[in-house]
Amino acid sequence: MTADDHAADIETVHDLIPRLPDPAALLAHCKALAVLDIILQRDYPQFRDHAFAPHWGDGVALASMDNGGGDLYAIAFGPEGTFLYGFDHECVATPWREEPRAHWPGLLDGLPAALAAYPAEDAFLFDGFFDATLCAWHAGGAAGWECGPVEFDEDETDGAWLFRLLADGSVEARAEAYAADAEDYLERAVDRAAVASVLAGEPLTAPVVAALSPSAGFAEVAAEVAALGFPVVEAR
Repeated sequence: MTADDHAADIETVHDLIPRLPDPAALLAHCKALAVLDIILQRDYPQFRDHAFAPHWGDGVALASMDNGGGDLYAIAFGPEGTFLYGFDHECVATPWREEPRAHWPGLLDGLPAALAAYPAEDAFLFDGFFDATLCAWHAGGAAGWECGPVEFDEDETDGAWLFRLLADGSVEARAEAYAADAEDYLERAVDRAAVASVLAGEPLTAPVVAALSPSAGFAEVAAEVAALGFPVVEAR
């Protein structure tokens, strides 16, 4: 499976939610993506796309992605459940399609009361409005991911592509997809085996860091990675 093939059929939230892993596995994967960005963008932290804050709120961890081009997502993992949203500034579901801004019909319909505070969270607002084109949630005790009753024509999308690196699939397929993306902006080869090691949640080692970023100092990388709660093998 190539990077382009991985999750290529994810057009809307309806395609996405059957492909999302359970919240625990999703959290681990989000954390791994942040670790990879820490290593590969060691010299240019301002260009990291993925971030992970293990203590973002009271018992809440936050994973986020911002590609610097106007597209982003955030996933809040809390004791009451997990809330996910994305914003694709060019898709048909953008709130900016009309004035005043308005959500795509059904976007938040059915959101459990236990998770209802997230769309009003200051960190998720832009000029006082919850800018989102896609929302999904996994309430505590729920059997799976859910979304509102949004509807799209065949050629319409809502930004589901933003989550393609989080969709199900083998570690090898995910590693290929991530590495291919990284090679595009780094303009150099990226070691697939090292990427796969991180995505598999294996304890980070000095050889893996060196394979991904030869100029990165392991001690500094290890300290930042360990602060995220990712396992690290101390260098001897």
